[in-house]
Amino acid sequence: MLELAFTLADGLEYVRAALSKGLGIDQFAGRLSFFWAIGMNFYLEIAKMRAARRLWAELMQPFGPQEPRSSMLRTHCQTSGASLTAQDPYNNVVRTTIEALAAVFGGTQSLHTNAMDEALALPTDTTARIARNTQLILQEETGIPGVVDPWGGSYFMESLTASVAAAARTIIDEVEALGGMTRAIEEGMPKRRIEECAARRQARIDRGEEVIVGVNKYRLAEEEELDIRDIDNTAVRESQIARLKRVRSERDPKELEGSLAELSALARSGTGNLLEAAIRCARARASVGEISSALEREFTRYRASTSAISGVYRAVAEGDEAYESIRSDVEAFARAEGRRPRMLLVKLGQDGHDRGMKVVATAFADVGFDVDIGPLFQVPEEAARQAIENDVHVVGVSTQAGGHKTLVPELVKLLREQGAEDICVVVGGIVPPRDYAYLREHGVAAILGPGTPIPEAAREVLEAIRSRRA
Repeated sequence: MLELAFTLADGLEYVRAALSKGLGIDQFAGRLSFFWAIGMNFYLEIAKMRAARRLWAELMQPFGPQEPRSSMLRTHCQTSGASLTAQDPYNNVVRTTIEALAAVFGGTQSLHTNAMDEALALPTDTTARIARNTQLILQEETGIPGVVDPWGGSYFMESLTASVAAAARTIIDEVEALGGMTRAIEEGMPKRRIEECAARRQARIDRGEEVIVGVNKYRLAEEEELDIRDIDNTAVRESQIARLKRVRSERDPKELEGSLAELSALARSGTGNLLEAAIRCARARASVGEISSALEREFTRYRASTSAISGVYRAVAEGDEAYESIRSDVEAFARAEGRRPRMLLVKLGQDGHDRGMKVVATAFADVGFDVDIGPLFQVPEEAARQAIENDVHVVGVSTQAGGHKTLVPELVKLLREQGAEDICVVVGGIVPPRDYAYLREHGVAAILGPGTPIPEAAREVLEAIRSRRA
């Protein structure tokens, strides 16, 4: 419900923004496109997409569209990354197929199918081909796309669609009462709701109430090593730096400065076409960072709230033996040390995937840790400085973008150089198992892969802190 409601509320914000610039509704509305993630709740995902089309047509009516296309909802879908598991990853082929089927039944216009190994690394050519062929088989062999809405008229699906639409409409109305999606984001309402939902689900998984095959039930006694893609981060980084230097040496400084100055002036005046001006900057070979900085000088930069919610994970996990055990151990640490274990969670580099990090922050806080959260897109120098200033016991690096072999060792080195070797570094997220030894050799105290239950992860972190302080 949250994804549906917040995405459509966001669409309304775009519509109003375009109208405020003098565009007519039929000039742009037919070109709007939405993006859904498709998870494993098969019937609900189909109903979500059917409800989305109904709701969008209703929401567009007050704007007076004359063209039928202006009230149509077009969408792209991607199978869920959150449902992929590092454990027994061949199961992910089945998960992706089920999610892709739900997207097709729901009437998607385009589709992205994830590869089976994306909880471990970037896809290999083989796994990417399997993901692509999943789509091709649905398209070419099944006949499923030949029926526009095969669930139409089913009492179960029509009833579910109506209930989903009603629940989403309630949330949309709540957003509108706050003043629209921009205002809701400023107040932190969508972020808070999403994090609460994710924390509750994680607690259910950790307790075994929600089964994930191969993770919390039917686990393999021994995992088979998978052939995964290996990226030479050092070579990629050096290549990109060299390319950037070459571009900067070849561009016309006068043309560059003029285009960036024009962009800032347009941002300051509030008139003119910023996109058109940004394209001129790009043609003058300005980098994305330089274009962003030119806009930031006038608009400033939005900083999302980094506080963790509390009590949500505990409400579900309370009474669970593993949860109560680690909570007791954390309390014992606090009594012995005179303060609770303090953890800084960070995202390093161009890694904007923070859903998992927010779940960890919420759950660790409910276990008894003091948790600080760094902003997105930090460099190691910023993370090290924040860790030292906040006097933390441990830095937890959440990684999904493949930069762990470059950025994490750099963070460890910086902490040591600044006399903070007592602060241990742990890593969680998408890390290929064959990289574990490399990270440990470079000072990482613990590695927590996808699917690690929160109580188990908290215990490893606590032991890492104790070992460092021994």
